[in-house]
Amino acid sequence: MKKILALLCVAGLSVPAFAATNMSTLNARLEAARTTIQEIEATPDKSIPMEITQSATCVGVVPGLIKGAFIFGGERGQGVVTCRTGHGWSAPVFIQMTGGSWGLQIGGQSTDLVMVAVNQKGFQDLINSKFKIGAGASAAAGPVGRNAQMATNWKMQSELLTWSRSKGLFAGIDLNGTVVSQNQEADDLFYHSHHTPDQILKGEVLPPASARPFLRTVAKYFHESNEQ
Repeated sequence: MKKILALLCVAGLSVPAFAATNMSTLNARLEAARTTIQEIEATPDKSIPMEITQSATCVGVVPGLIKGAFIFGGERGQGVVTCRTGHGWSAPVFIQMTGGSWGLQIGGQSTDLVMVAVNQKGFQDLINSKFKIGAGASAAAGPVGRNAQMATNWKMQSELLTWSRSKGLFAGIDLNGTVVSQNQEADDLFYHSHHTPDQILKGEVLPPASARPFLRTVAKYFHESNEQ
């Protein structure tokens, strides 16, 4: 009986972690996403290949995914997406990912997920309010390193490239079956008004000051070859 009560207490603690949304939570999510990109790109021979960072149309990060919290609540992650516009990277849209099989280990291991759209179809997928990876949105595990020779057809075969990082290891991951949807509640809170993901990710909404460190980091590492 004590063991059952202990498990129920854990379940009760895990659910509010996803249900609660406030500005502090959203700002912390942006900072965690910024740190994830910064740490991954700090090791050139184990990072996202430059050819991909230069071709990226959108970048999504789901930091600190905890498998242990999913024992009762189902697989679920919270993150952010920004897309390239004619005047830089867009204000962020908050997303959530559910379902699928991410190959995470039970035991509370923290895992970061990264998604990169590499063409206009991938861009269109990410500005929609909801889509399923592998069903209408083709995805592949992304290559790692300073060149993409190991995946010469990635531009033609995939709209999204996906990676995971756990315990310092960064590698491509299969996210087929995962549903990606806009977190409308988070967006409305963050912008203090209602905007569609299309409006935000096309650059029609100015980013709040708290989003700028994340966007500067994305711009630093995901720059076009003719940019400085």
